[in-house]
Amino acid sequence: MANDNLSSVPKLLLLLLLFILCNNAETSSNIKYLPGFEGPLPFELETGYIGVGEEEEVQLFYYFIKSERNPEEDPLLIWLSGGPGCTSLSGLLYENGPMTVKFEVYNGTLPSLVPTTYSWTKVASIIYLDQPAGTGFSYSRTQIADKPSDSGEAKRIHEFLHKWLNKHQEFFSNPLYVGGDSYSGMVVPALVQEISKGNYLCCQPPINLQGYVLGNPVTEYEVDWNYRIPYAHGMALISDELYESMKKICKGKYRNVDPRNKKCLKLVEEYEKCTDRINLSLISTPSCDELENTAPDCYSYRYLLTTYWANDESVRKALHINKESIEEWVRCYWEVPYNHDIESSVPYHMNNSIDGYPSLIFSGDHDMQVPFLGTQAWIRSLNYSLTDDWRPWMIGDQVAGYTRTYANKMTFATIKGGGHTPEYKPYESYIMFQRWIHGQPL
Repeated sequence: MANDNLSSVPKLLLLLLLFILCNNAETSSNIKYLPGFEGPLPFELETGYIGVGEEEEVQLFYYFIKSERNPEEDPLLIWLSGGPGCTSLSGLLYENGPMTVKFEVYNGTLPSLVPTTYSWTKVASIIYLDQPAGTGFSYSRTQIADKPSDSGEAKRIHEFLHKWLNKHQEFFSNPLYVGGDSYSGMVVPALVQEISKGNYLCCQPPINLQGYVLGNPVTEYEVDWNYRIPYAHGMALISDELYESMKKICKGKYRNVDPRNKKCLKLVEEYEKCTDRINLSLISTPSCDELENTAPDCYSYRYLLTTYWANDESVRKALHINKESIEEWVRCYWEVPYNHDIESSVPYHMNNSIDGYPSLIFSGDHDMQVPFLGTQAWIRSLNYSLTDDWRPWMIGDQVAGYTRTYANKMTFATIKGGGHTPEYKPYESYIMFQRWIHGQPL
């Protein structure tokens, strides 16, 4: 009897070991077909989870699409969406990926996917990452001891990258760029610094970091928000008189106004009356609430279609979503627990410039959420001299936007008629990225 018990111990240990390995395994799947897309995918798609943290309690979900040109040599880009709490599927389906949701009235069946013409994957391989935990299909297997934060996410994504590259060692030598838009402007510069430090201090082989790209990036709340008022004036959304009064009485501070400054508060109220029906993401389009207004003529109607698509059981099965992840997929989980511990990402931009990393900072000039005026202001604060002064950048004989380049290898560009993310001007965004990633002047 005793011998039987002893002989069963190794079996129990083996089963326990197999259980641990299976639960900690980093899983990935190559996908040839997707529900809603007619025929085989014309690009290489991989999805998977990678665990980060001491016990890999945080499971980060990613979509990886190989460059459609030369994946062995083309750059590798990791793309983060904003929020915090907005899924990177937004980037893939709307901003710079090779497919999108077909814009049509929902009839109760699965929304269709169609190929796009101007995907950044034509010149780069892209990892679209859902982060922090609770975003998209990423989740935590336990209650996270430390609430996700700006600086904490920079460390987690750095860990993710090392683990991902160890699984895909053929990409270690490819030049790596970090990219994102909107709120990721707080995380990307910190992540670039984290990778750079890691290359010197801890990690071999080093990550082949070569630069970063940011669209309409949140950089410093006070600056970004306060520049909405001069932007609104410049775009004829408020009168000269109101603007001059606000400048004089509020003294350039329009957010978190001192409650004792009653005159300023009244002027801010007038400003809000003038702009409360403006679509801040693209001021030239109607204002629609993506959660409440499901009218097909609203631009955000496509987000509703995405919700139907991503919550379909056949889609989850095709994407190989872990069943323990989430019950309902949402495009932006605004209630995601989060600690905003970076007040300004400007010091990170400064450090990255000192370390010699090139950057492309671009702004859709019809975005009022993060107006280009505020972005220009913090770039000026870096005090770098110009190497290429303000000029139009062209596509054929048409002005696509305006640009200037600084001595710290930072290129600033506007996209004429563009909004808060690249989705509003995909062709112009693609041409801009293609030129910059190849080291060409815009």
